[in-house]
Amino acid sequence: MSEPSTLTPPPGRVRLEGEVTIYHAASQKALLIDALAGCGGTLELDLSDVTEIDTAGLQLLMLLKRTAVRQGQALRLIGCSPAVSEVLELVNVAGLFGGPLSVDGQAGDGSTP
Repeated sequence: MSEPSTLTPPPGRVRLEGEVTIYHAASQKALLIDALAGCGGTLELDLSDVTEIDTAGLQLLMLLKRTAVRQGQALRLIGCSPAVSEVLELVNVAGLFGGPLSVDGQAGDGSTP
């Protein structure tokens, strides 16, 4: 199991690397909720280097999306790795994040009201 990490991104952007799984969900939740609170309107979530995502990771993304909507903010998924894209499409929730999802590090039309 690889240890997840985050890099220092520009303001309003968070980049996750490694696993977004039950083993790391609690710490990632705190990071993401804090980032959403301080993003100033739109949070870009770069998932291009996520190697694994499970249902806990999916729940975390859905919680972040729901929280953004409730706060009148936007969540944009950018650079979705194949692992992330596969899970979102498998459970038919890619549309909740504005799709189409990008796998090349560029923002898709993933902005949400």
